[in-house]
Amino acid sequence: MIRQTLTAAFALAAALAAAFAAPALAELEPGETAPDFTVDGFQAGAPVSFHLAEALETGPVVLFFFPAAFTSGCEAQAASFAESIAEFEALGAQVIGITAGNTDRLAEFSTQHCASAFPVFALGEGMMADYDVRLAIMPGRTSRTTHVINADGVITMTHNELNPYEHVDRSLAALREMAPQD
Repeated sequence: MIRQTLTAAFALAAALAAAFAAPALAELEPGETAPDFTVDGFQAGAPVSFHLAEALETGPVVLFFFPAAFTSGCEAQAASFAESIAEFEALGAQVIGITAGNTDRLAEFSTQHCASAFPVFALGEGMMADYDVRLAIMPGRTSRTTHVINADGVITMTHNELNPYEHVDRSLAALREMAPQD
């Protein structure tokens, strides 16, 4: 009886360990089609809307998710994208930021930390699951994940790292690889 109970307990423990070790959803990888979405947010403090399929008609989109407006890492990441916006535009790309945190302050964040250079949006319905951007250490917040999406709607680069400083460089490198060669 004790042996059966221990065996069952070990089996349960192993199953739970496997469940928690494996991601709940699969991270989107290069080569996959980006899920379409429509979101509302702000640029330069003014309300704006964004529809991925429409934006892709004019070129690639750099979509970066960040945990919350007005947190130090997110402020640094937004400022880094804003400082490099001319490089993104030269490569024909549109940059957008999306978060689930402090969304009531996005108008202010769009002017202060995005320097009015690009829009920021509140996470849309279903996006947390569609893009697998649930921040494990803070449920309800988005991970710091960046996707470069080509004009055909295909993800060409995914970078998932809490450190905010490599997202811009990796995005620009992916866009340069996509650019037509002379």
